[in-house]
Amino acid sequence: MHPISKSLRRLWRHINKRRRNQFYFLFILIVFSSFAEIVSIGSALPFLGAITMPTAVFEAKAAQPFIKELGLTSPEQVLLPLTVIFCLAALLAGAVRLLLLQISTRLSFAAGSDLSIEIYRRTLYQPYSVHISRNTSEVISGISGKANGVIYYTILPILTLLSSGVMLISILIALIYMDPSVAIISFFGFGLIYVLVTWLTRAQKIKNSQHISRESTQVIKSLQEGLGGIRDILIDGSQDVYCQVYRKADLQLRQAQGSNQFLAQSPRYCMEALGMVLIALLAYTLTKESDGVAKVIPVLGLLALGAQRLLPVMQQAYASWSTIQGGQASLQDTLDLLDQPLPHYADDIFSKHLKFERQISLNQLSFRYTKTTPLVLQELNLNIAKGSRIGFIGATGSGKSTLLDLIMGLLSPSKGFLEVDGERVTLENRRSWYSHIAHVPQAIFLSDGTIEENIAFGVPFELIDKQRVIQSAKQAQIARSIEVWPNGYQTLVGERGIRLSGGQRQRIGIARALYKQADVIILDEATSALDSETEKAVMGAIDNLSSDLTILIIAHRVSTLRNCSKIVKLNNGCIEYICSYPDLLNTSN
Repeated sequence: MHPISKSLRRLWRHINKRRRNQFYFLFILIVFSSFAEIVSIGSALPFLGAITMPTAVFEAKAAQPFIKELGLTSPEQVLLPLTVIFCLAALLAGAVRLLLLQISTRLSFAAGSDLSIEIYRRTLYQPYSVHISRNTSEVISGISGKANGVIYYTILPILTLLSSGVMLISILIALIYMDPSVAIISFFGFGLIYVLVTWLTRAQKIKNSQHISRESTQVIKSLQEGLGGIRDILIDGSQDVYCQVYRKADLQLRQAQGSNQFLAQSPRYCMEALGMVLIALLAYTLTKESDGVAKVIPVLGLLALGAQRLLPVMQQAYASWSTIQGGQASLQDTLDLLDQPLPHYADDIFSKHLKFERQISLNQLSFRYTKTTPLVLQELNLNIAKGSRIGFIGATGSGKSTLLDLIMGLLSPSKGFLEVDGERVTLENRRSWYSHIAHVPQAIFLSDGTIEENIAFGVPFELIDKQRVIQSAKQAQIARSIEVWPNGYQTLVGERGIRLSGGQRQRIGIARALYKQADVIILDEATSALDSETEKAVMGAIDNLSSDLTILIIAHRVSTLRNCSKIVKLNNGCIEYICSYPDLLNTSN
C-alpha cells in the first residue's frame, strides 16, 4: 500500500461518524457539480455553432423539438435562446462550485478542530511517565501547528483532489462526446506533463516535508526556552544567542514551505503558455483547409473552453497532490499523537471505587524509569496509617519525589505493588485513588487567571464554591494578603503567577490542596520558599486540620517535620531507617 494511502486510512479512523456523514454528502455535491460542468460545456457547442452556422443548427434533427417548443421560424432566432441557455448553464456551474468551495472549506476546518481537540484530550490522558519522557515543545507543535497543518496539507487538498478528479472525468466525457480529437489533445497532452512534473519533484517535496516537520517543532522549542528563561537571558545579555537559534529554525522552515509552494504553483504558467501555442497551431492548420474559417471557430472555441475548464482543474489536482506530499512528515507526527491510547476510564463518569479508611501499604515496591536505567527505588516496604503525618528525608537523588509519585499513582511500580486498605491500586481504580489526593509541589503551577480560579483549579467558574475558597485561603495563611488587594479574590495572578511572590504562590498551592478536601495531602518541599515564621504558621494550620487527613511531607528544613508521627530516611533508593522527630534530632546531633 502507498504510504500516503496508508496515512489517509489512519486519519479516516479518527474522523467521527458525524463528520464522515458530512463528507459523504459533500461527495454527492461534488458529483452534482460535475454534472453542472457537463451542462455548461455541452451548451457551448450549439452556442458557437449558432454564431458561425445558424442554418445548420436550425436544421439539425436534435434541435427540432426545442425549436417547435419555442416557436422559432428562422435560423436567426436560434441565437438568442442558445445565448440565454449558455449563460444560465455557466452561472449554474459557477454557483454550484462556489457552494462546493464553501462547504468543503467549512467542513475541513471543522474536522481539523475535531482532530486538534482529540490530540489534546488524548495527550492529557497519557500516564505521567509518558509526559516526563518527551519534550513538551513536540506536543505543543503537534497540537497547535501540525494538527492545523492537517487542514491545509491533507484535508483541504484531498477534497480538492477528489473534486478535481470527478470534474476531470466529467469534462473529458463531455469533450469526447462533442469532439474526440479536442479531448485527446487537451487531456492527454496537458495531463502527461503534470504527471511528469509530479514524478520529477517528488523527492524534493518529501525532503521539504521533513524539514517542515522538524523545524516547526524547533521553532516552538526556541520560543519556549527563550521566553521561559527571560529573567536569566536579560541578566546574561544572551538575547542574540536565542535569536540565532530561532532564526536558523524559522529560516529553514520558511524556505521549505516556500519551495513547496513554488513546486505546487509553477506548472500552471507553463500550461497556460503551451495552451496558447496549441490553439494557435491548430488554428493555423484548420485555416489551410477548404471552408476552414467557418470550421475553425467552433473547434477553437470548444478547445479554448476545454482548456479553460481542464487547465485549472488539472492545476488544482496537481497542487493538491503536491501539498499532500509536502505535508507527509507533519501528518505522520499528528497521526502518532492521534493514535495515543486512551485509558479505559476516559469516557466513564466513574471508575471503580477505592476506599481509604485504614492504611496505605507499599509491598516490595521497586521502580526504574526505563528498562535500561538502574533502579531508583528498591524493594520498599512501608505502612502509612490514615491520619498520620509522615516525613521523608534523604539526599538529592535518594528517590523521595519518585516515591511520592508512586504513592499518588502517577507512576506504576516496576516490581511490587501499592495497596490501599488491602486493595491494589491498578489502572481500573487509579482514577478513584486520584480523588483522595492533593499535591503541593515545590514549583506551583498557576494559570493566567484570578486568585479564586487558581485556588479552585480545574473547577468550572460557575461551579466554584466561593466560601470554600475563602476558608481554604484562611487555612493556608494567605487570606489577609488577598483581602487587602483592590480586587481581592478576583485579582489576576499573571502568567505562571509572575505577579505574586514565591511565598504567595506556595500558599495558593496549599489553599488549592485544601479546597479539594482530599484525604491525602502531599507536600513536596512545598514550604521551602516560605520564611521560617510563615512556614511555621502554615504548618500549624495544617496540623490543626482533621485527624483523618493523611499528610506526607518532603521537607528542606528538618524543623518542618517536628509534628510528624514518623520520619522515613531514604538512601540510594532504600529505606535506611524510620524514626520519630526527637530521635532524628538526636541522630543529627
